Amino acid sequence: MREFRLDIEEREKSYMSQYAALSVNSKGCEHPREKDSIRTIYMQDRDRVIHSQYFRRLKDKAQVIMLSIGDFRTRLTHTLEVMQISKTIARALRLNEDLIEAIALAHDLGHTPFGHAGESAIRQYYPSFHHATHSVRVVERLEKGTGLNLSFETREGILRHTKGKNGKIVDKNSNITLEAQVVRVCDCIAYINHDIDDAIKYNILKEEDLPKDIVDILGLRHSERINTMALSVISESMHKDYIDMSSDILEATEALRMFMFKNVYFCDMIQDDTEKVKKIITRLFDYFLDNIDKIDNVHFYQASDYTNDIERVKDFIAYLTDLDAIKYYDIIS
Repeated sequence: MREFRLDIEEREKSYMSQYAALSVNSKGCEHPREKDSIRTIYMQDRDRVIHSQYFRRLKDKAQVIMLSIGDFRTRLTHTLEVMQISKTIARALRLNEDLIEAIALAHDLGHTPFGHAGESAIRQYYPSFHHATHSVRVVERLEKGTGLNLSFETREGILRHTKGKNGKIVDKNSNITLEAQVVRVCDCIAYINHDIDDAIKYNILKEEDLPKDIVDILGLRHSERINTMALSVISESMHKDYIDMSSDILEATEALRMFMFKNVYFCDMIQDDTEKVKKIITRLFDYFLDNIDKIDNVHFYQASDYTNDIERVKDFIAYLTDLDAIKYYDIIS
């Protein structure tokens, strides 16, 4: 059978940037896997993520607007927006779009029900819990009970995508692939802008509340801001071995992110929902710690090396969708 994969790998060498992550240069997987006749290693990574149970469950996990029904963003729509912006930038910079897709599609697989509020609630019981490390745990151990056996580069991109409130959007000294750096930047570009959209829809913000000095630089409309940020990344990163942004756009983006933390993520309305989420997660955690045999062993694949029940319950609750968590809460309350 003809190895079409070899043609694709040769094309990568001919048109990709000298700084791109070529498929043939991958460090491989934890467990060696047979080479595909059509797909490169990163194409296989992407497909394994898309067909995973954890990926499908993202459609029923909240982004920012919790305990609400409507056309607000979910973890899945956020994931797709990150992928779309990342691929646009990757194509302009001639980076590996397949690796970009794999990282972007998998970066939030470990997110809990109810977004960061659920993550915070779980940390009351499991202080080291973080969605980025849990996303890696999903692809290495939990999906299908054995993990997805993804490439080193994809797993590294998943782990390093997060910034936190005070982290840098752009890190010129990062030693990860440019593809991973692009996803890291685009995660921020995506959530800042679509969270503004949802906050306005949820009556937390009005368009005129956005600081004028920031709007004058980035644009008023959602599409204008994304275009400004993406164009800046492309222009400032061309022919470089790191991903960058122009100083004025980066400063305005950072300022807009801080504005969102102050006026949306920590606003009274979101905090009220956060307290409700804390009540739900706390009740579930306490219940399943006392009734470990009630954990769904049919759909939820458990790891084989648990040393305590807290870790087992943590994995199960993080696996739940928002509706799952509410359903269990209603049953046991």
